[in-house]
Amino acid sequence: MNQRRPAVVVLAAGRGQRFRGEGHKLEQVLNGDTVLALTLRQTMASGLPMLVVTSTALAPLVRRHVASRDMLVLPDQDRLGRPAPLGMGHSIAAGVAATGDAPGWLILPADMPMVRPGTLAAVADAIERDPIAYAQHRGRRGHPVGFNAELFSELTSLQGDEGARRLLARYPAQAVDVDDPGVLIDVDTVEDLQRLKVDPSMPRPSDLGMRSFGG
Repeated sequence: MNQRRPAVVVLAAGRGQRFRGEGHKLEQVLNGDTVLALTLRQTMASGLPMLVVTSTALAPLVRRHVASRDMLVLPDQDRLGRPAPLGMGHSIAAGVAATGDAPGWLILPADMPMVRPGTLAAVADAIERDPIAYAQHRGRRGHPVGFNAELFSELTSLQGDEGARRLLARYPAQAVDVDDPGVLIDVDTVEDLQRLKVDPSMPRPSDLGMRSFGG
């Protein structure tokens, strides 16, 4: 019996440009800790292997919580000295390539601190049966989104901000119903952060489905 488990690729390389407050959104304090720390704590509690894909600017924040072997710091420049490519697709591709021996991958943005460990485990179980699975709460699509090993080549070819939307269009995806509103909650704006401080179980009114699939 294969005891290996899918790896969680935590995306922590974005600039967070929609957050208009002071500092990066992952540095914001929520429930006595940073948004990033809370996301990583939930991920570690799932018992799944984890890799945090981050930028040079955010690497010091990530290093406070994980060992170097569990980090992938994306370069600021390519080999010719040009600005290195950014975006969700590039981060996913790099994270999957760096954990190529995993039997699958769960993609989790680092600004989603309320996703429960059991939800991560449930999606990991689902991709043992289906090529793609995603967490769903009360009919609304959310994160994490999981992919099994047969999609390795396609995941590692993602670029820019395209994310994984095209894979969802090509392969069947299984919804994993969970009693976890955290799959719909991210800290993308100052308003999101304030809403979480008032009611940690309340997602914002808009559906996260588009971003969940690489929008």
